[in-house]
Amino acid sequence: MRTQLTRIGNSRGIRIPKPLIEQCGLNDEVELRVTADGLVIAPHRQVRSGWRSAFAQDQPAPGLLLKEVPANAFDREEWEW
Repeated sequence: MRTQLTRIGNSRGIRIPKPLIEQCGLNDEVELRVTADGLVIAPHRQVRSGWRSAFAQDQPAPGLLLKEVPANAFDREEWEW
């Protein structure tokens, strides 16, 4: 699709047709990135969006939990509770 840049004060803007907005999932706030191919307009996503559900689904590998690590010399001799 081709469109024209529109003058907005000292800046320029574009009008994005409603079907494209809906197809891309854009809301009132978007993220802009410059790439080698040009300008990318993407939906704004909250920082760490989806992390809670990803962590909830993650299962630690056996042997990686600290309670399963044997005490070292520092733990036995120098550490005080």
